This record gives sequence, structure tokens and C-alpha cells, in this order.
Amino acid sequence: MGEMTSEGASLSAGIDLSQFYQVFFEEASENLDNMEQLLLNLNVETADDEELNAIFRCAHSIKGGAATFGFGDVAELTHQMETLLDKLRRHELAPNSAMVDTLLQSGDALRAQLGRHQGSGAAAVDTSELLASIRGFVDGEQAAPPAAPTAAAAPAAPVETAPAPAPKSGKPAARVLELQVGPLTDLSLADNLVELFKEITDLGTIEPLDAGMSADGVRRFKVLTSSSDSDLLDLFTFHVAREQVKLLPFGPGFGFHDGAPGAPEVQPENKDLGYGFFDNAPGTPEAAPAGTQLKVQASEEAKPVATVAKPVAKAEAKPAAAGMDQSTLRVSIEKVDQLINLVGELVITQAMLAQNSRDLAPGLYQQLASGLADLERNTRDLQESVMSIRMIPMSIVFNRFPRMLRDLAAKLGKKVELVTQGEATELDKSLVEKITDPLTHLVRNSCDHGIEMPAERLARGKPEQGTITLVASHQGGSIVIEVRDDGKGLNRNKLIQKAREKGIDAPDSMTDAEVWGLIFAPGFSTADVVTDVSGRGVGMDVVKKNITALGGTVEIDSAEGYGMKVSVRLPLTLAIMDGMSVGVGEEVYILPLSSVVESFQVQADTIKTVAGSGRVVEVRDEYMPVIGLEHIFNVPRFDFEHVSSIMVVVEAEGGRVALLVDELLGQQQVVVKNLEANYRKVTDVSGATIMGDGRVALILDVGSLVRRSRH
Repeated sequence: MGEMTSEGASLSAGIDLSQFYQVFFEEASENLDNMEQLLLNLNVETADDEELNAIFRCAHSIKGGAATFGFGDVAELTHQMETLLDKLRRHELAPNSAMVDTLLQSGDALRAQLGRHQGSGAAAVDTSELLASIRGFVDGEQAAPPAAPTAAAAPAAPVETAPAPAPKSGKPAARVLELQVGPLTDLSLADNLVELFKEITDLGTIEPLDAGMSADGVRRFKVLTSSSDSDLLDLFTFHVAREQVKLLPFGPGFGFHDGAPGAPEVQPENKDLGYGFFDNAPGTPEAAPAGTQLKVQASEEAKPVATVAKPVAKAEAKPAAAGMDQSTLRVSIEKVDQLINLVGELVITQAMLAQNSRDLAPGLYQQLASGLADLERNTRDLQESVMSIRMIPMSIVFNRFPRMLRDLAAKLGKKVELVTQGEATELDKSLVEKITDPLTHLVRNSCDHGIEMPAERLARGKPEQGTITLVASHQGGSIVIEVRDDGKGLNRNKLIQKAREKGIDAPDSMTDAEVWGLIFAPGFSTADVVTDVSGRGVGMDVVKKNITALGGTVEIDSAEGYGMKVSVRLPLTLAIMDGMSVGVGEEVYILPLSSVVESFQVQADTIKTVAGSGRVVEVRDEYMPVIGLEHIFNVPRFDFEHVSSIMVVVEAEGGRVALLVDELLGQQQVVVKNLEANYRKVTDVSGATIMGDGRVALILDVGSLVRRSRH
């Protein structure tokens, strides 16, 4: 952040702007995301004005903020983008795919520039080629635009008495203006505008007419520029108040005070040409908005600013905009985490009160019991409300894939369509951040080795354009994210052959699900040639490991020649969960309720021993491994003759095991505490919680227990 302070110091105008940096970076990121989505969805053949205006507004917002904080490189690039987008929305140029590609690349460059200013430590971004490419589009050198009307350059020169003919290149002609800034209490504030021209070289040149001094508090400058008055005013008014800026035609005598020899004659109020573009400025018609230009009202570009009804529309839009701004509140994630921790402590305290009140006589303490029941209900409602603050829609993850697939498909020479479903499904923010990379790998694999080349698809009777579908949905207490493709699917025989080559035991009797699971083996790949993009299976072990670490599971289903589906199941949140508490000896363990299938009583003689070591139990004609928790965790016993007779069937990673416990204590909400961060990693344990009586109970890792039974 030190870099930002140094760059923005001269622009602060006595105000510490660093307090607004984070808000700017967040809003700029949102604008870049929005602009990227709009560009990806833009149909260059049928682009309408509203789409182009929306893209223009995104670039314009970023430029204004960047100029305010002194990020010259960002302001320069967005200024060039704005120039191209302005010509597109004014129909001086026709959009094409090359322009969209360049604008998308510019968005990537802006992200890198903003990241550097945010303190990422990255090197400066070279945007010279991008700037040259954009200028080429603007000048009509890289893509032939439709013939521009001769009045096209008129809006860039409102001081002319007649429209200037457009240059052959289509670039607005440079013009000379006088810039008056003031009256100012601190004349040095006007120097910020000089710095602005140094940082954004494309603006033109500026030189003082008053040698840096002024007797009346007004600074005067000579400006040579090809930018429109509205662009200049947008930039200037970030540094000085709008009513303190005036743009006037440059002529003999400029730089002198009113009435000085050579100064231009001030026209009567009703006859003034209206330069300056401010409310109540001399010559501004009462019914027309500021910025009305003379003798260009008949051109298409001048219609929006010359329409009498425009101020009414703006006035009507203000209450709606104000309401929209007030409907959301930007809060740092640290504050939300702190609130969740406090609610977690409240849940623990409530459980403690509930447990201690069980020994009280209900008749004597009826009012207390009623109050505790209300507390329990309100605590659960509060917990759900607070947790919903951290929940964000899956569209945050899904929105990054259209751009990635577009570039990847172009690189591979494939035609791929992305379909998303369930974007509104919400997931905990911490999970969203950690699931993004695994999902990215799955999507890249589907595009690279799942979807066939267009010619191959046509030969198989498929449409030449492949489809990758992302689906998010709630199922019980979990969220399921599916990545589907209609490509060639997995080849069973090829997988078995590859596994045997790597020394993996792969008998022909394996079920399809077991064969598909082979791709999760470290370093396993079915690709004949590993590309720089991905390889089906390369890194899949890391994908599964990362998802398992989040308490999730991965399942694969495939049909050769028709495609495959990867299903990722995750808990909705990592902070608070519903659990079943079980007792073993004097210890209490928590099982995630989403993993519990059923529980039942069993006699010791129904448990069978297999191969002298393993034990199984028959449940509805299905044999499943038996795991005694007292042996796993070496639970001490004082009643040596006791035999555990309760089994809890749990399910994870496509397998089931029966856990031997002494008793079922009940179902309750538990606050998950990270055991690894506070102590160390413990095998078969995913976390810990504090019970109502103050004891610490371990939360069992059901997936780890299922894997233990397999070995």
C-alpha cells in the first residue's frame, strides 16, 4: 500500500484518500467483472445501444476513480477504452470480434494494474501494444468502420460556430481552449490538473497563462487537446469542485482579467454561446441541461443532451438510485467472522444453560424453562440469519468460467458452449474461495479432453458445438455442484490398462464406479499427450484432496461416447453444523448429521469376523465394515464387562461403515473449532466443539473412517 500512498499524495488536496482505496478497488473489481460479462454476452452482429452504453459506463467509472487516486496507468488505459467504446455506442464504428478480444485483454491488464497498486508486488504492466491496438481501432486502421458523418467531430468541439469536418483518420481534431480554475483558497490545487496531463499523455498538453500566480484567486491555463469537454470535465472535477472549472475558447487577450486590454468582449447573458457547461452558466437555456451545444442539435450525438425531457428523467431516476445505494451495506469479512464467532459462543452458552436446567423441577421453574425454550429458538434463528450473511451465490464462481472457456476453446480450436444452472444457490464464502480452483480444473479438463474436435463430433452424429454444464443445487444439508460435458466420456478398458501400467491393482471385476475412481490416483492420466492446458486425471488427486479437506466428496459418472459428470458435494458452511453426539465410555464424539444414515441395536453374536482381523455386520442383506470407536481412539474403560450394542451407520465417499458406540446422546447444533490451528492434525478427526457442560468433544471425519475400513 506504500506505492499507492506515494502516487496519490499529490492528489489528496489535503485529504487522506487512502481511507477510500479499498472501496475503489472493490468497486473497480465489480465493474471489471460486469464489463467482462457484458463483452462475453455481446453479439457483434446485433449489439444494441444499451449494451454498449453499459460497457462504456463500467470503463468510465474505473477511469474516474483511477484519476482521483492518481493511478495514471489505469486512467490512461481506461481513457483509450472509453474513446473506442464511445465511438461504438455513437455508431461511428461497427463492433467486431477483434475489438471484443482487445477490450477483454484490456480488462485483464487493468486487473493486473489494480493488483499492483493494491500492493501485490507485481511488476508494472506493459500496455503499449494494447494502447496501440485500441488507437488503431479508433483511427479505423485495424477495422474499417462505416463512413462517419461529417458532423461526427462536432461534439468534440462545442466552441465552434459550425461543425468541423471529420479528419480522414476519424480522430477528433486537436483544439485550443482556455481553462479557468477558481476562485481557489489554495492556488496549488490547480497544479493537480497539470499532473493529470502528465500522467494521461493522451489528454494533450497544458501550460499556465498566469505564471502560477493569480490576483483574483483564479488560475488560467492554455489546453491543447482532442478530448471532448465532457471527458475533460469528468477528470478535472475529481480534483476541484465542478463550479470552479470553466472551459472557454482560446483567443487574443486570454489570460487577462475582465476589462483588460485585449480581453474578448463578454457577450450579453442571453446571447452567450454557453461555454462552460455548468448549471446557471451564462447562456445556458433554462429548459435545456448543462452542456447544450450550439448548431449541433440536429446530429445524433447531440440529441441526448439537447432534449428538454432529459432532466425530468434524471430527476425521476434519483430516488431509485438512492434507494438502490441504501439497500446494501459493504462490511469487511473480518467483522462478519467476529460476529459469527460471537454467535457460536452464544450457541455454546445456550446449550450449557439447557443442559444445566434439565435437573430442575419443571413445576418450580416453569417460567425459567419457558424462557430457555425461547432462548433456544431465538438463538437458532439468530445463527441462521448471521450465517446467511456469509452465504454468497454460486454465480460468483460460475461467472469466471465463460471467459476462461472462450479463450481455451479458441486455443484448442473447439466450439464449446457453457450452460449454468442454479447460480442463485448460496454457499459459505470461505467454501467458495476454496472450491474455485478445483472447479476450474474440472472445467478445463472437460474442455480439453472431454469435448471432441468439431469434425470428430460431426462424424459421431453430434452437433459440432460441445456443451459444458455447471449445476449447483441444495440437497439436504449439503450443496451439490455438477460439472457435465457431452464429450467422449471415460474409456473403461483404457483406464484399467493405464492403472496396470502404473502398478495399480485393477481387476476386470471392478465396478464402473471403482474404475472411474482410478483417475484420482496421484499422477494418473488417460491423455496420450499431456498438453499445457490440462490432462484428464493430472491433478485430479489434488482436486479430490482439496474437496475432501472441506468435508466434501467427489463422485464420477460416465458413459463412453456420451460424456461424463463429476459431482462435488459440500457442506453448506464450515462454521456451525448439525451433529449427532454419541457416547463411548466417558467420552463424547460428534458425527456430522448429514453423514448419518441410521442407527440400531445389535447383539454381539451378529458381528462376524473376516480373515481373522476385520469385522462386518449384516444390515438388510448388505455386509458393511464395523469400526469400534473405543479401539480407534483408545478410550479407557472402567466397566470392563460392558459390550457396545449400538451401531450408527454413516456414509461418505460412496461407502458405508457401522460405528460401535455405547449410547446416543442426541442431536444438536455444534460450533466447529479448527483443531489443527489450535493443536495439531489428529487422524480421523475433522475438528472439535465445546459441549454444554464445557467439555471438548471431537468431531469425527467420516470420510477418513470409511477409507480406514477399505484398507
